[in-house]
Amino acid sequence: MRFLANPLFLRMGLGMVVSMAVFVAGILIIRALRHGLVDSEIIPEDLGKPDDATYAYSAVIQQLKQQKFELQNEHAAQKKRAKTSEQITASVIANLPCGILFIGPNGLVKQANTAARQLLGFASPLGMNPEAIFRNTMVVPEGADPVRLADEINVSLRSRMRASFHGTYETASGEHRSLAFTLIPLTMDEASALACVIDDESAVAESRREKVLRSEFVAEMALQLRSSLSVIRDRADRLSKGQSDARLAEDITAETDRIEKLLAAFVTERAPEKAAAAHA
Repeated sequence: MRFLANPLFLRMGLGMVVSMAVFVAGILIIRALRHGLVDSEIIPEDLGKPDDATYAYSAVIQQLKQQKFELQNEHAAQKKRAKTSEQITASVIANLPCGILFIGPNGLVKQANTAARQLLGFASPLGMNPEAIFRNTMVVPEGADPVRLADEINVSLRSRMRASFHGTYETASGEHRSLAFTLIPLTMDEASALACVIDDESAVAESRREKVLRSEFVAEMALQLRSSLSVIRDRADRLSKGQSDARLAEDITAETDRIEKLLAAFVTERAPEKAAAAHA
């Protein structure tokens, strides 16, 4: 019984009793607070269960993974659509009948389609500046004096102003071409860029002249065919009424021959066009 009289043992025992009392009191206080929060509907009654908390955490993680997967798929789809759109745009630009030059913010040509290379007489103007391409080409704006095209391109690139010009361009081989130039400001990588649209006015004028001549030829032939058909109809009506006359048959034969000649002339006129279309 000596150890019961030991002050150290008594202190240790008293400390253990106090600790257990504090622990029990803490548990009771936490339960009381939790029941109070549950009763006041601040937290659900079953939130404190370990299984429910784990399930809720797993559900959130799974939802985040699903959202990440959907975002990755959407990003991949957007990249695919953008690539397809770029390919379509490049294909359309490459096959345009007018020339297209894209001049970057640094003043150098970044892209040129086939028509631009043919009109300007360069195998590849990529990386060249307007000064090297157009040299001393003079153009005329509407209602103004002649100006250098290279200077106007640099001005339009800085000021982002649209402009149109007409002038005669001399290729490196010495061929002169009547061209129309349209400068269209663009935005590229948050910097100013420029699209130079080139139209061959001589080719356009020749095409318009051919269309006018063809329309006049077709209109004249249609008028002659209508006249011949009227004569044939009149002679046929007379024959159907029993008016026998050798001249009626002769007239019908003559008008038929005339129609055949008109059709032969039309076929001969169309033959060169078909041949040119076949070789194009």
